[in-house]
Parts: sequence; C-alpha cells; structure tokens
Amino acid sequence: MKRYSAFAIAKEAIRYHTGWEKAWRSPAPKAKYDVVIIGAGGHGLATAYYLGKNHGITNVAIIEKGWLGGGNTGRNTTIIRSNYLQDPSAAIYEKARSLYETISQDLNYNVMFSPRGVMMLAQTQHEIRGYQRTAHANMLQGVETQFIGPEKVKELCPIMNIDGPRYPVLGALWQPRGGTARHDAVAWGYARACSDMGMDILQQCEVTGVRTEGGKVVGVDTTKGAIACGKVGIVVAGHSSVLAEMAGFRLPVESLALQALVSEPIKPCMDVVVMANTVHGYMSQSDKGEMVIGGGTDGYNNYTQRGSFHHIEETVRALIETFPMISRLKMLRQWGGIVDMTGDRSPLISKTPVGNVFVNCGWGTGGFKAIPGSGWAMAELVAKGEPGPLAAAFDMNRFIEGRFIDESVAAGVAH
Repeated sequence: MKRYSAFAIAKEAIRYHTGWEKAWRSPAPKAKYDVVIIGAGGHGLATAYYLGKNHGITNVAIIEKGWLGGGNTGRNTTIIRSNYLQDPSAAIYEKARSLYETISQDLNYNVMFSPRGVMMLAQTQHEIRGYQRTAHANMLQGVETQFIGPEKVKELCPIMNIDGPRYPVLGALWQPRGGTARHDAVAWGYARACSDMGMDILQQCEVTGVRTEGGKVVGVDTTKGAIACGKVGIVVAGHSSVLAEMAGFRLPVESLALQALVSEPIKPCMDVVVMANTVHGYMSQSDKGEMVIGGGTDGYNNYTQRGSFHHIEETVRALIETFPMISRLKMLRQWGGIVDMTGDRSPLISKTPVGNVFVNCGWGTGGFKAIPGSGWAMAELVAKGEPGPLAAAFDMNRFIEGRFIDESVAAGVAH
C-alpha cells in the first residue's frame, strides 16, 4: 500500500495524479475464511482492523450488502465524547476517544479529528445537579470534564442566547477534548488498512442465511454464494435483529430512525459542539461551514433512511430559542439512519446462543463516537472467544440478570 504523505502528493502532482492506486481491493469471495464480519460500517471495519493489528488474524472477510460506510457510519452527526455516567460506558467511550486522537497517524489516513470540545447545556436546576454528578463520576473515571457556568458557556459559544425566555442557560458539562471527525474518512481509513493486511471487503454482497452444525456456525449464505468460516461477527446496527433471526436467536433491541440535517454553508461562527437536552437538539459547524443539526429518534419503530417534515419543525424550533441566528438559514439536506436501541441504551458486545457467533450492536444514537473502542473490544471477543475488560459488562445476559448499564437518562439528548 502506497503511503500517503506530502511528498507523495507533490510527486503525483508532477505526473498529473496518474499513479494513485485504489484505496482498497474489491476481490471475489474465497471459499473459506477464519472470520466473517457481517457489516462494513465503522464498527465492522474497526473490528476487522484490530483483529489483524492486535491478534494477527487476517484471513477475514467483511461483508456488506450495500456500499462501504453507506449505513449509519455515513448518516450521523460525527460527535465524539466520553462523558458518560456509568463506569463501563465511560471506559469504552474514553478508549474510543483516546484512539481517535492518533487514528489518522495509525491508519495513515486523515480522518479530520477535531477536538474542539463538547458542551451539554444545563437549562434547568435538575440538569445542573445531573451534570455535576456526571462531572464527579468522570473525575473518578479519569475522564477530563468539568461543569462550567453560563459566562464561560457564552465565552466558548458567542452566538448562543443564554437568556432564553423559557430555558436560560444555567451552565454546561464541558469536555474540552471531545469533538468531531469526518465520518466517511473513518470508514475509508479502516477499509484501506484492512485491505492492506490481506482482508477481503465484499460489497454488494448480502447475507441471506447463517449455517450451523452442532450448535456452532460453519458458514454464511450470500448473494455471491456460500462462504465457510470458523467465526462470525454480526455488526449491522439497525439490522442486527434480522441477522440474529437468521442465526436462530433473538436480541433485546428495537430499530428506529434518527434524523439529522445540515444548513447551507456560512462563515465560521461556532467552533464547539453544543447539545441541549431540555429543548432536545444539538448543533455543530462542519469544516465546509454547514450547521449540522440533530435531535431525538422517531417515536415509532421503522427502517427508513429518509427525513421527514415533522423532524425539521420539532428540532429546529427547539434550537432557535438558544441559537436565534439559525432561523434565517436555509436547509441544504436531510437524512436518517437506522439505530438499534436496547432497553438501557447501552450496547451489546457479546457471545450468543450460537457457538462462535458474536454480536456487536445496540449503540443506539451514539455509535460513531464509539467506533475505535467498539472495534478494539469486539476484536478481542472474537479472537479469544471471551470478552475482555472493555466488553465484559455489555453481554446479553445482563437483561436476564438485571445488570443494567442505564444511560437512558444520563446520556441526555440523542447522542
């Protein structure tokens, strides 16, 4: 694989960029692999990458029914943070955030990680108490956050109206090393590295069945033929329950659409990420100048990847009080992603009732920020057959045993 560098760019410029090679291969499927990862989104590709990097397993196929990164990885608002209340959540999200810090160098691919800072607004007395509690928990967890007052909020984000008539800004939970990254680039960088290790990325290849013998997986059926394998990782976000049914078990997840939109591009005016739970919306500004806006999930189960008018009205109406300037902006585009929600709003990284079938799902509305940590933990589970310390708390049996990792309130707005 050719290494990207300033020298390489200069060299290719001289010869009119005719020497660039494809970022990843598009091979035909082999008859058998050691591991098949179903889902070539960020989490699936990260799982494959860390299988190779950390465990030396490279006879791997990553199967994608659509195109690489065409699911939730390319349909989110790119927020990265780790200021979660529960210890298992903070551990895996902080692992992911720390890996994001060096991921561009590790992959030799610029994912445009921008640690611009994330603030979660407190607009009621109840939220002040809640975020102060989280700040204390983060201190014990080794996660750098702090509770700041309204004056500091205004200093960090001058365009904000902190004296709103309904919900004035009373403070915020501030994580200075949180931020954003380029969602597509994360998938592309992992894909390029996986391909360089000899792994096969099979796009436009839908899994139609999971074959088992004696209670263990032996292969998968696809639209490109049968593929034998020793282990299977199901990493397909909102379609996890569909794949689980193929394998013969059920998952405690439900699928909903999470919508977002961006405005027309404008001059730089906001260099932090702001989340507001009380009015239920969040916003940042992209490198292209668009205001990236999101809110909560749809209130009903669905598999749509389209936007709807009611979401524009509810989310933008909520944010206009805090950010009056956006009332004059035009919407550029809108989209939806299919998120997989568990009852406690925490993920599943777990063995399943079928031998050598492992599942990574349930990230809900917070999947993008977790990609590196999720892949790291899932790779260890697949390689060793048992979860490591990052994944141990996120097994399926917690719903039977009552070991909930309750982030449903602590996580605040869709995240």
